[in-house]
Amino acid sequence: QVQLVESGGGLVQAGDSLRLSCAASGRTFSRYTMGWFRQAPGKEREFVASTNWNGASTYYADYADSVKGRFTISRDNAKNTVFLQMNSLKSDDTAVYYCAGKSGRYAARWSDYDYWGQGTQVTVSS
Repeated sequence: QVQLVESGGGLVQAGDSLRLSCAASGRTFSRYTMGWFRQAPGKEREFVASTNWNGASTYYADYADSVKGRFTISRDNAKNTVFLQMNSLKSDDTAVYYCAGKSGRYAARWSDYDYWGQGTQVTVSS
């Protein structure tokens, strides 16, 4: 069992940066693939980024107005924490951001993840 708690969200202006953190409980954190998802009002939850168990492999959403090149996912297994560095934020990035964990390989579908945090709100004003 893994419990996840996100932090670091807030209200920023377009072009600013934020760093989200997700602290995990449990001794098996390093075994899990970790991901970040987001959900804007009235929209489905969408994949943002994922990292494998040791951070050596990372994956980013590849949709229109992608986060790739602006967001960076990383993890510190010694601190049971995964991060999402978000730069050059846009108003379209406004959403609740969720941290998620799963065993096994990378996945981009939210339904493939077993553990979820409560979410942290990111609001970007233009």
